Amino acid sequence: MVSISPEATQTNYAQVIVQVRDKEATPKLIGLLQDELNKQVPGAWITVRQLQTNPVETPVEVLISGQADTDPRTESEDIRSLRPIASQAMDIVRQSPGIAVLRDDWSPDSPQMKIEIEPDRANLVGITNADVAMSTAAAISGDPVGIYKEGNKNIPIVVRLRPQDRARLSQIENLYVNSSQENVKVPLLSVATLKDILETARIRRREHFRTLSILCSPSPGVLASQVLAPIEPKLNALKKSLPPGYQLQIGGEKAKQVEGFRNLAVVLLISLVGIYLALLIQFNNAIKPLLVFAAAPYGAIGALIALAIMGTPFGFMAFLGVASLIGVIVSHVIVLFDFIEEMHEKGEPLERALPDAGIERIRPVMITVAQRYWLCFLSHSKVARSGNLCAMPRSADSPSLPLSPCYWSRSSTRFLYSI
Repeated sequence: MVSISPEATQTNYAQVIVQVRDKEATPKLIGLLQDELNKQVPGAWITVRQLQTNPVETPVEVLISGQADTDPRTESEDIRSLRPIASQAMDIVRQSPGIAVLRDDWSPDSPQMKIEIEPDRANLVGITNADVAMSTAAAISGDPVGIYKEGNKNIPIVVRLRPQDRARLSQIENLYVNSSQENVKVPLLSVATLKDILETARIRRREHFRTLSILCSPSPGVLASQVLAPIEPKLNALKKSLPPGYQLQIGGEKAKQVEGFRNLAVVLLISLVGIYLALLIQFNNAIKPLLVFAAAPYGAIGALIALAIMGTPFGFMAFLGVASLIGVIVSHVIVLFDFIEEMHEKGEPLERALPDAGIERIRPVMITVAQRYWLCFLSHSKVARSGNLCAMPRSADSPSLPLSPCYWSRSSTRFLYSI
């Protein structure tokens, strides 16, 4: 099963999962579908990418947060400060090559009509704020007045204006407001003024602070590190020039990678100390454990050279592979030391015991290496025919919707298409 975390049910958002038969066809379809869907579905925001098991929703992410105050009264001022900073960050990210999708999770401000009630006029005719709110909501959205039963079905009865009387937002000017205190009905414009404004439809927060995120998806075949490398110095320069109370952070895969390597470094350090103490007890010597560890860098150097030859990035799985390789080397060196000491105790000179132990241990070492290569080959052949693709479009008319995460699984051949 492929793990997918879609958005909440909304009329302007959808996801479509498409399953392909061949994993190799998935990367080829990403670019073709992205270009074709952009042409065929105007007015929609579309993202096509491969499903991943990676917990990172967006490969490249820049977070701008205002940490001065979370008071709702300063919200408008804070947003006006965040928008220009986000615009500068987006201009910097746009300079990097290999970008397929670039947007922010707040999206452009949406047009709204604000009703400002004049208290003096409203009090003269007995109109309250609640009366204005109920009258306008009932006219546009409807007011439930009862339920019609048809068999086992309960059909709500909603009273509202005719479609032709509420087709345009400007028709609110013709509404009448009913007073709940007196039996009067007055025009809306007699007690209130209407203003057209632009307002942020959705505000996202991290740790209670308003945070605007720049979201970027690389083109097929382009790594997140390749997109971030040329622009990271410029982002750091922008971070230093931010006004007090505002912060810029780089998220996405880089943040997860830094956090993961930090945790692994702590675990690795504890493991090395534990292994050293165990070898110290086994050999009853403080120098021999260090000689065992001295063989580990040779294996790590070989692994790094192999990664460079294959063009594979040094990611989390490569780190685990190198750590496992070092563990295998340490185990072989421990056994090799036992052979050397055993031959030396039998009276064989140390100069002769060293090559004899190496010759004796070369066969099991090669068998172990061959076995691991064979298992890797079998594992690769099982997943060579699987792959996923993710396409996520959404309507630009409601820009407050964020990007949806996509997850890739080797056990299936799917792509996700969301609108």
